[in-house]
Amino acid sequence: MTSIITMTDTYDLGPFPRYITGGCLCGKIAYRIDFPEGHDFKQASNTCQCTQCRKNTSSLFFMWQRVPYASLTWTTPLDALKNFYCTPQRARGFCMNCGTFLYWRDETGPNVCVAIGTVNPLYLFGEGREEGGEVPPGGFGRALASGCGVHGWTRNEIPGVTDNLPLLGVDGRGERFETE
Repeated sequence: MTSIITMTDTYDLGPFPRYITGGCLCGKIAYRIDFPEGHDFKQASNTCQCTQCRKNTSSLFFMWQRVPYASLTWTTPLDALKNFYCTPQRARGFCMNCGTFLYWRDETGPNVCVAIGTVNPLYLFGEGREEGGEVPPGGFGRALASGCGVHGWTRNEIPGVTDNLPLLGVDGRGERFETE
């Protein structure tokens, strides 16, 4: 069954970043994402409630920002980066040292889904920002994690817990779908 809710155009995401940085908990893996001109932050902010994403993130849902893989630059050596495959050609990247889940990627496509929780605090909520700098008060979290994109595997919603959260599309943001 497919259920679609269309995002309202009036939902304000605030300012958009030109780039962000992030990485794993221990610091062995770090990245920078330079967003392409015209990047659609609304449609690129997505969530998933499938069992694989729940187990992989140890959370009730996985929230990500979809970007072209070519926009992602690793700024540290990748000695600690490991891919795990639940499904062929579907990589789940994590740090072998601290276990941080960094991304999900369909290796047959051009994009990578970067885990929002790995974005550095400066960009996510403005921690350590400098007055007059590029990062606004409050950071870019609203633009990165708006929930205005796709909400997948809604058939796995947890009644009374994840089935009525505005962030997960029930308030008119994003497109909700169930997978057969």
